[in-house]
Amino acid sequence: MNRMKYFKLLLLIVPVMFFACSKGGDSSSTTTPTPTPTPTPTEAALTFKVEIDAKEIDYSSIVAALAATQAINVNVTSALPKDGVTITVNVNKNLDNTLVYGNGGVASSTAATNAVSIANLTSGVLCTATVVVSSKTTSTNLVSKTFQIARK
Repeated sequence: MNRMKYFKLLLLIVPVMFFACSKGGDSSSTTTPTPTPTPTPTEAALTFKVEIDAKEIDYSSIVAALAATQAINVNVTSALPKDGVTITVNVNKNLDNTLVYGNGGVASSTAATNAVSIANLTSGVLCTATVVVSSKTTSTNLVSKTFQIARK
């Protein structure tokens, strides 16, 4: 009977030892880690300058036009967006804010240098020109500059 007692004790101890020696915390189900999302590349903020005769204009001075038409270059100095830019030029009389010239934003470009001819300038009439360069890729990426212009 003594053997039977040891046998019962052995039957109790062996399963406890198997459970006690398990790795614990190791689960058979594997969880897939969540991949980090690829960041959307951001577009560089647009910058540009307005030039006449290959020199940037002084935006705080009055530009003197010698004729009814004044050629300007709008030079995008930042990285160009992948779809290009739209360049809008509007010139209004300072006296009554009537539109003298406007290109309606139709100058679309993927080039850094863009020639624009401001037309319909009248002698002795002071006007304000507004040049807006906007990205065709990101609508919120736009910048504008203003300057005064008058025909002599």
